[in-house]
Amino acid sequence: MTYSASSQAEGQTPDIPDHAGDGRPRAKTRVVRVGTRFIGGDWPVAVQSMTKTDTRNVSATVEQIRALEHAGCEIVRVAVPDEEAARALGKIRAAIGIPLVADIHFDHRLALLALEQGVDKLRINPGNIGSRTNVKEVVAAARDRGVPIRIGVNEGSLEKEILAKYGAPTPQAMVQSALGHVQILEELGYEDIVISLKAFSVPRMVEAYRLMSRLRPYPLHLGVTEAGGGGPGLIRSAIGIGLLLMEGIGDTVRVSLTGPPEEEVVAAYEILRATERRQRGPTIISCPSCGRTQINLVAVASEVRARLAGVSAPVTVAVMGCAVNGPGEARDADFAIAGGKRSGLIYRRGKIVKKVPEDRLVDELVALVISSLEENDTRSFNFSEGGEHG
Repeated sequence: MTYSASSQAEGQTPDIPDHAGDGRPRAKTRVVRVGTRFIGGDWPVAVQSMTKTDTRNVSATVEQIRALEHAGCEIVRVAVPDEEAARALGKIRAAIGIPLVADIHFDHRLALLALEQGVDKLRINPGNIGSRTNVKEVVAAARDRGVPIRIGVNEGSLEKEILAKYGAPTPQAMVQSALGHVQILEELGYEDIVISLKAFSVPRMVEAYRLMSRLRPYPLHLGVTEAGGGGPGLIRSAIGIGLLLMEGIGDTVRVSLTGPPEEEVVAAYEILRATERRQRGPTIISCPSCGRTQINLVAVASEVRARLAGVSAPVTVAVMGCAVNGPGEARDADFAIAGGKRSGLIYRRGKIVKKVPEDRLVDELVALVISSLEENDTRSFNFSEGGEHG
């Protein structure tokens, strides 16, 4: 139906078609087990990161992985450049609680050694680890241990013949490269496969994943490679990963940032929250402030975020500056502050708890959140994991 102003009676607004919500179903992919986790199907989109330590330094690598675990990382990848690094994997695996992925190139013997050390997943490209005999050997060992293989294609490392054919690392070139590796595994009867198609170019990366999603049912690991650091890297990653998640594409994500790896995990959860695919930890809703605001809203919101950073429960907290949108946001949030004149109202599940002066707003809100969580009073909290197995 086309809306025409003249077709409406005076004072009426047109009916809005009810599409019963977009639902945004996930693309149906195979379920793959990675250690203690499952990815694909209806399982929640998993958050992954990669260590930035020398894998041969076991203590430093374990320390970094534990920090990643604390931040919410669910799968971690480590570089395996040589035999010493491969032999360190067993000690690392024994000291951590999340699945361990070995990133290996060129030498199939490192893949075999990594499997012997108990890794939960391999990241290889079958086409660059030698002869078909070498690939068969790795596949047989992975199958025996129930270990999946991720085929990881980056725009900067495509085969020369594919670049010659397409003239540039186009989405089609990236997909053809990945399918060449996939076909090797499929011909060996192996289908515990995960695929990634990473690029710095967001349009190229997005289109490559869209193409692959239509061609194969394997879980897709999303990422914008070499995104950079700070705001630019976050924005580039959020657009690329977020677009695909909104389309229902993607089963694991890694935000690649130049900086501490824990920042990657925080960013990944922010993207998942924004796309409403998962919620872990507090979602902070705060207004930008304006001339109506009579409290230091920027400082209050910043302190609330910092003080609740260690909370893993998926609660929604609104920090609002005035009476225009404050009460409405407070009704929809688990906890809220609605600012007034050098004071504010504290809300819990839409009901006013108390009015307190500005200098006690954060203390009172944080105390209420923590005490409610300790009491397991989560009946009406907005918990949503974005999958039936969440």
